[in-house]
Amino acid sequence: MKTALTTFFKRWLPAMVLAVTLGGATATVAAPQTASAACSEQILTFPAWYKGLLVDSAGDDCNVKNPAAAGGLPAFLFKIALNVIEMLLQLAAYIAAAFILIGGFKYLTSTGTAEDIVKARKTILNAVIGLVISLFSVAIVNVVAGTF
Repeated sequence: MKTALTTFFKRWLPAMVLAVTLGGATATVAAPQTASAACSEQILTFPAWYKGLLVDSAGDDCNVKNPAAAGGLPAFLFKIALNVIEMLLQLAAYIAAAFILIGGFKYLTSTGTAEDIVKARKTILNAVIGLVISLFSVAIVNVVAGTF
């Protein structure tokens, strides 16, 4: 019984967590927005690809700026690239948080085995390091996007 359960958690659980995470993020980003949320520059915590490129983000005008009005085509594409990078970094932060939970679950179910406890602690430590790096990266991208 223990080997079947261990096999399930080692093979299927990470795959299901990854599929749900990527599927949810894809559905969130790719889903059409309603008229009331059309001008929102944020979808959940992810920035919209057009963040900072709306003609009038405070008003009712939800049109994206012409690349010439946004400072030229390179600046326009750079702003979109920064928004996509920020989305990916936030996704990495969510994945790191999921690995913290997985490491905690492994720690709780290690049944006192020293080898399993060490693996669980290593998973948690690596996930925390990844989370910190991704959060600082999001902050750096926001600073670069704000100055550009």
